[in-house]
Amino acid sequence: MNGTEKAQALRHRKGGRRITALTAYDYPTARLLDEAGIDMLLVGDSLGMVVLGFPDTTHVTFDHMLHHTAAVARAQPKGLLVADLPIGTYPDPETTLAHARRLIEAGADAVKLEGGIRQAEKVAALTAAGIPVCGHLGMLPQRVLEEGGYKKKGRTPEQIEWLQEGARALVEAGVFAIVFESVVPEVAAELTATLPVPTIGIGCGETTCDGEVAVVSDLVGSFPWFVPPFARPEADISSSIREAARAYQHRVQGP
Repeated sequence: MNGTEKAQALRHRKGGRRITALTAYDYPTARLLDEAGIDMLLVGDSLGMVVLGFPDTTHVTFDHMLHHTAAVARAQPKGLLVADLPIGTYPDPETTLAHARRLIEAGADAVKLEGGIRQAEKVAALTAAGIPVCGHLGMLPQRVLEEGGYKKKGRTPEQIEWLQEGARALVEAGVFAIVFESVVPEVAAELTATLPVPTIGIGCGETTCDGEVAVVSDLVGSFPWFVPPFARPEADISSSIREAARAYQHRVQGP
């Protein structure tokens, strides 16, 4: 299937079997996750922290995203490959389209951007050009400096209205799915029940959305220096790496 067909297949999962999504930033990880049958691989700008060592996603450049998207695409995943548009790359429809096309050329099936109403025109331009788009609402990491930290969304009537209006605008513009990040579980569940496209949650509670996305380093325990409170590690490969390195050191240097 091509990117558009994959995106439409994912959209048709609304209300059905829950969607699995994990971040991937390199070829071997993408290949392993795809072999495991993960539905969607996200080349997220979270790579700024867990791969490149930046304090947040605002330091990620388009060249970073292009490089890592191409690496993941070389795994030729059967699942949908979505690439984040990083901060500063979608100020207007024309610039957004130019950057999105380059990510598609690098091997992405679809792109993702943050925000609701003010992004609708850009989403519409992308979908009109045949580029599938995933929305992103709730806590927006690219605005962490503006908002003074990572804050849960949906706590007030104003925030709930902002989420509802943003989601409607994105759906009307043609997104195939929307990621909700750090949204109050009850609000995420209500949005999921009312929206016609799949919702994919992170930090929104279990089973409140049509699917879930996790940062792969949180899942496998490869970035032990910070683990979000909502993360559920399934492995601890950081300890295995340390042990392997110490065993190698002992083998080479002796006791």
